[in-house]
Amino acid sequence: MKTQITQLTAREILDSRGNPTVEAEVTLACGISARASVPGGASTGSHEACELRDADRGRFHGKGVLTARDHVRLELATLLMGRDALRQQEIDHCMIRLDGTSNKEAMGANATLAVSLAVARAAARASGLPLYRYLGGAGANRMPVPMMNVLNAGAHSDAPIDIQEFMIVPRGMATFQEALRCGSEIFHTLGDVLKAKGLSTSVGDEGGYAPQLSSAGAALDAILTAISRAGYRPGEDVFLALDVAASELYDPDKRTYTLRKAGGETLDAQELVSRLTHLVATYPIISIEDGCAESDWEGWELLTRELGERCMLVGDDLFVTNPHYLRLGFKHHVANAILIKPNQIGTLSETLDTMRLAKEHAYTCIVSHRSGETEDSFIADLAVGAGALYIKAGSLSRSERLAKYNRLLRIEEQFGI
Repeated sequence: MKTQITQLTAREILDSRGNPTVEAEVTLACGISARASVPGGASTGSHEACELRDADRGRFHGKGVLTARDHVRLELATLLMGRDALRQQEIDHCMIRLDGTSNKEAMGANATLAVSLAVARAAARASGLPLYRYLGGAGANRMPVPMMNVLNAGAHSDAPIDIQEFMIVPRGMATFQEALRCGSEIFHTLGDVLKAKGLSTSVGDEGGYAPQLSSAGAALDAILTAISRAGYRPGEDVFLALDVAASELYDPDKRTYTLRKAGGETLDAQELVSRLTHLVATYPIISIEDGCAESDWEGWELLTRELGERCMLVGDDLFVTNPHYLRLGFKHHVANAILIKPNQIGTLSETLDTMRLAKEHAYTCIVSHRSGETEDSFIADLAVGAGALYIKAGSLSRSERLAKYNRLLRIEEQFGI
C-alpha cells in the first residue's frame, strides 16, 4: 500500500474552553486520511515548547492560530510532500530541523504536533493496525490506571484552594472497565456529598467539581466520604493524588510560596514540604504532582528526600516532557515520575524518546491531557502503546475527557477482557 503523503492541510478549530487550536489532516497516496488536534494548557511550565498564537486582538482576543495553521499548509506541507508516513522519526526530525529553534517557536509546537500525530494515525490505518499497536507493537497489551480529577481548584476553577487538582486513583480494580465504573460512581456520589453540604456542583475546566470548600483537608475529607459511600475502600480500592501546581505559587526572588487563594499565607520550601508530608501521613495519597516549583531545585531535593519512598513525585512543569530537563532531574536526584504531555515537546518521536529515557531510569510515566482539550483521543492510544502505568484524562464529565476513557474501554475490549 502506498503510504507517501500526498496532501497536508490544517484548520483552526476550538478546544474545550472555546479557544482556537490547530487540527491537521494528512492524506496518503493510498487514499487514507487522518486528522489530529492539539490541546492547550492553563497552568504551563516556562520551558514548554511554544504554542504559537497570532496575538491579533481583533480575533479571539489574540488567541487565534492562523499563523500556525498556515505553517502547516505552506512550509510543512512543502517539506513533507511525498515522504513516507511510515517513517515517523524522519518526518518529525525534518520538522524539527526546519523549525530550527529549541522550543518550536518558528513553526509552533501546535503546528508540528498536529502534523506529527495525524501522520502516525494515518500510518496506523494504512498498516491495518490499531493506533496503540502501531505505536507499541505486540507488547502494547497493558491498560493504564486512570487518575481522575474530581475536584478542581487552583488555576482551573474559582474555588478558594491553591492545590490545583484532587484526583482519585482506582488502582485496586482488576480491569479498566471496573476502574472507570468505580470512578464514575464515586464522582456522582461526591456530587451528592457536596449538595448535602449546600455546595455547588458546577464543574471546572477538567470536569471536576469546583465547590467553595475551605481547605485542602476539607476537599480530601469530602472525597474520602464519597469513596466510602460509593462502596469502595480508601487506601485499598481507591487512592488519592494531588497536583499542587506549585510553580503558580512561587516567587523565585524571595524563594517562597504564597497561598493566594487561601488568605495570602507565605511558606518557604521546608514549610510547604512539611504540609505535604502531613497530608500524605493523614490521607491515602500515592502521587503528588509539581509539589515544588519548576525552578526550586532545592525544594524538590527536600521533597524527594522526605516523600520519595512513600509516593510518586511527579514532574510536570519541572520536566515539560523534555529529555534535557529530565536528565537534570536524574542529576539532582529529584522526583520519581514524569507527566507526559506531547504538546510540551511538539512531536510524537520526541515524546516517545522522553518516555523511553524515563523508563530507563525507573521513573513512572503518566500520560496526560491538558485543561484546554479537544475530542481527539490520541493520548489513550499513546498510554497503551508506550506502556504508561497511568493516564490523566480529567474527571467523569465533559465529553472531551470521556472521549479518552471511552477509547480505552474499546482498547481493553480488543484485548478480550
